[in-house]
Amino acid sequence: MRVMAQMSMVMNLDKCIGCHTCSVTCKQAWTNRTGTEYVWFNNVETRPGQGYPRTYEDQERWQGGWALNKRGRLQLKAGGRLKNLLTIFSSPKMPSITDYYEPWTYDYENLTNAPLQEHTPVARPKSLISGENMNVSWSANWDDDLGGSKGLSQVDPVLRKISDTVKMEFEQTFMFYLPRICEHCLNPSCAASCPSGAIYKREEDGIVLVDQDACRGWRKCITGCPYKKIYFNHRTGKAEKCTFCFPRIEVGLPTVCAETCVGRLRYIGLVLYDADKVLEAASVTDERELLASQRSVFLDPFDPEVVREAEKAGIQRDWIEAAQRSPIWKLISTYEVALPLHPEYRTMPMVWYIPPLSPVVDVVAETGVDAEDSGNLFAAIDTLRIPVEYLAELFTAGDPAPVTAVLKRLAAMRSYMRDLNMGRDGDPSIPAAVGMEPDAMYEMYRLLAIAKYDERYVIPSAHAEQAHGLEELATECSLDYDGGPGMGGSGPFGEGSGPAFLNEPIAVENFHMLQQRQTTDTVADPSTRKARVNLLNWDGKGRPSGMFPPKGDAPPGEGTGPATGGDDGTTR
Repeated sequence: MRVMAQMSMVMNLDKCIGCHTCSVTCKQAWTNRTGTEYVWFNNVETRPGQGYPRTYEDQERWQGGWALNKRGRLQLKAGGRLKNLLTIFSSPKMPSITDYYEPWTYDYENLTNAPLQEHTPVARPKSLISGENMNVSWSANWDDDLGGSKGLSQVDPVLRKISDTVKMEFEQTFMFYLPRICEHCLNPSCAASCPSGAIYKREEDGIVLVDQDACRGWRKCITGCPYKKIYFNHRTGKAEKCTFCFPRIEVGLPTVCAETCVGRLRYIGLVLYDADKVLEAASVTDERELLASQRSVFLDPFDPEVVREAEKAGIQRDWIEAAQRSPIWKLISTYEVALPLHPEYRTMPMVWYIPPLSPVVDVVAETGVDAEDSGNLFAAIDTLRIPVEYLAELFTAGDPAPVTAVLKRLAAMRSYMRDLNMGRDGDPSIPAAVGMEPDAMYEMYRLLAIAKYDERYVIPSAHAEQAHGLEELATECSLDYDGGPGMGGSGPFGEGSGPAFLNEPIAVENFHMLQQRQTTDTVADPSTRKARVNLLNWDGKGRPSGMFPPKGDAPPGEGTGPATGGDDGTTR
């Protein structure tokens, strides 16, 4: 037994209202820099829908995640070492900008500076790539609220598998919201795909990060990630991904997306797991057994033997106690109401979901019977507006039995708590019907419905004696200074990042300033060297203007050839 700790998240989809506050706050905190215009570490998808990037779940096309080879061993779905080596300079299975979306802004300056004219001026959408006028036809949230419309039945990879069993008539359409971040998997295929070894999993808390110094921009990680939650920054030539807000986690604060969630649907906590069982659990032959096999990897934090082994592994006592109080352990293993997203990818994801139940009451009420009666609720599970088959394709590799069991527990909780809230004695037969005790069902209700801040987020702080090691890890991610990614300035992530003394922070830019910085092929201001030479438009021939100083301009005592290593790290 090799005990390790993993920081994890559970989202209660019954509470998500699709407000996208989590996406916006994450965007402002982490991806408001040049080169990350199309990047969303957190996004909220309407299901059914194509997702972001478009149809990312179609692994026959994208070949992400793991698969079992003929010998029953795990192998990257994109191919073995030889195939990956042969395609290292051009990864063929990678989303293009059309699968994401062409980022744009609006020419607001035209509204304020347009001369007096007969027609009211408008702010045309302008591409942040070419600077030309464009028609907006796709974005990270294009499917928002479309739900089960007929137009999506053929493009949603999940719905395509079950469309024969789901009637897509207008009055029977269904939808729910699915927030997504990086899964911070126990068996990350992105890390296994990286030729540079730049993607690593932190030993102390399991957070998966990208070493910006080691990253060489091969982009094999984008192919390898089945959730397509790694992005390429075209300005820096580096891969970037959700960091689980580890600077906040280290001081005991929840992630930005969880902190700002309006519906309070996110839970964060530690789980202990046996690292020696991960490979075996991910290699089970039947995909429908992956849920049970991953649950078997998690260790009971109250087991004395587990506690002893955890202490031997160097896990601090307060971390073990945090694992015992963790809402993640309760929701996944105690109450068994949380499910992983696409376990068939065999990455062992550590962001789990409680499937939505909300429409069941309306379905029953329309029949004219008591919509809160446990018997009626149980009978309505199979007739939910959100088909169990669809949820099973998302969370249990197509097996409807675990999803049905979760929905019945949630329905039983509603029925049981109705009696208590009405001042009546609870009926113990209701929790017994789903294999629970009355006290356990009440505690599950408290956690899901009215949990306080410190119950939803049980995050132990990093220890002072580990501070130096954590600082080194942060250095690997280029986050070791004040004003890191998303904080303004000019740093290793582009002109919009880094400490203020390198560049004046720009909170809001108009379109023309941003267009000039992104499309220029010369150094905009040689005296201050605040800009970079843009090589994106270089065809590989000749010498881009501005890369080297003109002949004869070299300072006395220096040659006229190209020199490297300017004071600010740019090429001179």
